[in-house]
Amino acid sequence: MQWPITFSELIQQAEGLKLYRQLIVQLNKDLALANLNLSFNEDILPSSLKLMLHETIYKLIQERFMDYLNLLYIIDVPEKQIRSLDGTDTLEMSEQVSFMILKREWQKVWYKNHY
Repeated sequence: MQWPITFSELIQQAEGLKLYRQLIVQLNKDLALANLNLSFNEDILPSSLKLMLHETIYKLIQERFMDYLNLLYIIDVPEKQIRSLDGTDTLEMSEQVSFMILKREWQKVWYKNHY
């Protein structure tokens, strides 16, 4: 499996394998485990998902950093990837982290479906 390197590739893979809905379910599950008051409708458009997740991550970084770290831990985003980001532009960083979160959730869904 070639993991996606862009948001659009991730969505194409998920929709191509008819696993987009499971991706949303997995994301909602991990958001609930992190005690975040956020869940996405299973029919959400990919562009809306990207925008809302990005906005949420940005707010967490700015206002509730410990909740942000907890979310990364629960989702299991590799610490090495997070440390490699340039933290000077929080808006840019939150967009990259949002993609990392979706990518990790996609990996979980793909493995569950494949094995």
